[in-house]
Amino acid sequence: MRCFVSCMLLQQNKENSDMRNNFSALNPIVAIDASRNRSGGAITHLLGILDAVDPRDHGIQQVHVWSYSELLESLPDAPWLVKHNPPALKRSLLHQVWWQRRNLSREIKATGCNVLLTTDAGSVARFTPSVVMSRDMLSFEGKEMLRYPLFSFSRLRLWLLKWLQVRSLRKASGALFLTQYAADVIQSYTGKLNTVRIVPHGIGDIFRRENIPSDWTATEGTIRCTYVSNADLYKHQWHVVEAMGMLRKAGFEVCLSLVGAGSGSAVDKILDTVKRVDPERSFVKVLPAQKHEVISQHLFESDVFIFASSCENMPNTLVEAMAAGLPIACSDRGPMPEVLQGGGVYFNPEEPASIFKAVQSIIENKSLRTQIARVALERSKLFSWRRCAEETWRYLGDIHASYSKQRN
Repeated sequence: MRCFVSCMLLQQNKENSDMRNNFSALNPIVAIDASRNRSGGAITHLLGILDAVDPRDHGIQQVHVWSYSELLESLPDAPWLVKHNPPALKRSLLHQVWWQRRNLSREIKATGCNVLLTTDAGSVARFTPSVVMSRDMLSFEGKEMLRYPLFSFSRLRLWLLKWLQVRSLRKASGALFLTQYAADVIQSYTGKLNTVRIVPHGIGDIFRRENIPSDWTATEGTIRCTYVSNADLYKHQWHVVEAMGMLRKAGFEVCLSLVGAGSGSAVDKILDTVKRVDPERSFVKVLPAQKHEVISQHLFESDVFIFASSCENMPNTLVEAMAAGLPIACSDRGPMPEVLQGGGVYFNPEEPASIFKAVQSIIENKSLRTQIARVALERSKLFSWRRCAEETWRYLGDIHASYSKQRN
């Protein structure tokens, strides 16, 4: 009798274990490697997908995030979210990479996670199945890389990043891209990847307007132009400053705020151009990086938004200006036409005369600026954190299900 009871208990334990394993197989436990999420876009993305929806509504049992303490503290507290802060992430970059390579996979397995989302394609983590997210575009744009000196640290860093990202994407079970443009360009280096999903970033509600602002005319006062970006060699703020000078000489009362251009590798180039074009600093302001609340206020107080970057994976500040309902003069490079489509007037970002003509057409043509502002505002509704989160969780579930099916 005692033997019979023991056998029954063993059988029951086995069945319970099988049920737990089956539940885990059907319902993913997601690990997120955010250990190197340092850029504003990466941080905003992580907050966006964790805040927008409850992943349990999309079949996700639990989410575990590995990151440094400052980022973890900014994440929501939720019953389904577990935060991990390895001591190595407080040490040097070399220690962080070593931990990511040697320890992360073991830690993921110990928590019961069964699918990994890596938010940085430069990761060296080893875990299967995994989804790698591509954010960087600069390493894959040959012409843009040439802006940096051949034997400089910047050029060496870009080559190393490209090698790491190609390797990471090829080894991953799935790849997340922010735009079709990025997916096409990067796959020209990696070769066709097995599974690809395009999931663009969302836009914070703080940037959204329900309608385009009331129209204005060039005779009502100063026309306020804004460009939001850090100062880098592919952002071309100095060409925008040149265009502003040309507009002033043509009789247009314009002013320009370069929000965020107070820091970055091209600051001196910008300041030298401002000193020459606007020595009195009467119509050009170069401002430091700002919080989202301040940036949104700059946009709401603007008449025209200018976006002159020649290299982006997804242009976040452009979509924020779209949500603000502004008429936009935009670079014709990269994914910008894909994102903005008919919601702007395009220009060559390396030719001040082209920027001049684009802004001039917006100033002089009331029906044009009203039309493009409406198109941009309508298109901005496609970019929401809810959509981003839902599609991300769904994709992770698909990758997990596909891997489980292959193993069975």
